[in-house]
Amino acid sequence: MGLLLSRNLACKFIYPFLFYKKVSKDLFPIQLENMMCLVSPRTGRHLQRYDDKGCRQVVGCIPYRYKSNGTQEKELEVLVISAQKGHGMQFPKGGWETDESMEQAALRETIEEAGVVGSVESKLGNKWYYKSKRQPTIHEAYMFPLLVSKELDNWPEMNTRKRRWLTVAEAKEICPYAWMKEALDELVNRQTQLAA
Repeated sequence: MGLLLSRNLACKFIYPFLFYKKVSKDLFPIQLENMMCLVSPRTGRHLQRYDDKGCRQVVGCIPYRYKSNGTQEKELEVLVISAQKGHGMQFPKGGWETDESMEQAALRETIEEAGVVGSVESKLGNKWYYKSKRQPTIHEAYMFPLLVSKELDNWPEMNTRKRRWLTVAEAKEICPYAWMKEALDELVNRQTQLAA
């Protein structure tokens, strides 16, 4: 009952608050932030989306920020998290469920796994296909940039994941997934075009 209650609390009250456009980016009440560590991450596959070929649909974010490097230019940094089993670093991602939009699922996964919130931007690329390491299934993945506005001190998977801010080059070296590196290239290309 507690798990169901905490999941319903997050879906009905906390996550919609994060998508409310009139809320200031600096407004994230400490009470809400402290509740985040009490919200259980979604588990199970009963709401999971699959495409018409049986591919599990996965969404995620590349959390990013700009760090001043002492000059006029600011350096793009991205946030990576440890894999659940502790092997390797990657971007937050997870199942897209039937009761949420792609953007809501991407933000939910990012909050649960990385403990950051911000603005979910338009989708990177079209989609990527990759094979699951644990099961003989193919996943269809979609990635979004997320400009981070706040790092939470408490988040649902804080006891099972580490997070690290890296340069783009460091992230490309440490991330084991070619498709995530391609999504990162898409983000860098987009940011370069916006700066021009």
